[in-house]
Amino acid sequence: MPIIEVKSVTRYFGGVPALKDVSFSMDRQEILGLIGPNGAGKTTIFNIISGFVKPGKGHVLLEGERISGHKPNVLCRKGIARTFQIVRPFEEITVLENVVTGALCRSGNISDAREKALKILADVDMSGKAGLKGKNLPIGDRKRLELAKALATEPRVLLLDEVMAGLTPTEVNVIIRLIKDLQKNGLTVIVIEHNMSAIMSLSDRIVVLDHGEKIAEGRPQEVAGNPEVVRAYLGEDVEYA
Repeated sequence: MPIIEVKSVTRYFGGVPALKDVSFSMDRQEILGLIGPNGAGKTTIFNIISGFVKPGKGHVLLEGERISGHKPNVLCRKGIARTFQIVRPFEEITVLENVVTGALCRSGNISDAREKALKILADVDMSGKAGLKGKNLPIGDRKRLELAKALATEPRVLLLDEVMAGLTPTEVNVIIRLIKDLQKNGLTVIVIEHNMSAIMSLSDRIVVLDHGEKIAEGRPQEVAGNPEVVRAYLGEDVEYA
């Protein structure tokens, strides 16, 4: 059974279609890249899977259970976590306290949540910044903090919305290695990303959206060579590992 199934999801905003009959599914421990030009509907898919937006038509299943319409806090407890394209840490508390807030999703014990948060900060190489306030972090560290907060909720499915945007090539490589390690440890990941080199090397499969419709799905090499994808988004000079 797939861990995630998106079935014929359609959503309009003010009469404008954001998504039109989009379907795909994911196996456990798969990394799925979700790409397309700005306005293609990528973040709307994330909003629907994570409960911030209800589909107009269609539905989403988590391990066979229909989850469409549940609130984000309910879906978080069911094992769906996400990051946001525009990162907003809790600015007036420390990095450690930011991650503790995520860990409290699973534990009402502050001591246990703090222990878990410290481990996750070590995993994302931020232990040395645990005492800094969120407002004092540069963009690269804010991205990693956003990821750490999501991981603290102990997700089964992790949605990453442009987690590598604005990072240096070295920072991008760090994030790629971290995501692959998460996959090895059992996590299923959906990634929205405009860094084509990164998404092509990272993903097991890729789904391409354009104007709210799925125009291609397949392995990175297949998608990169798809004429419709090249026309809509990639351009002629895409490179992938």
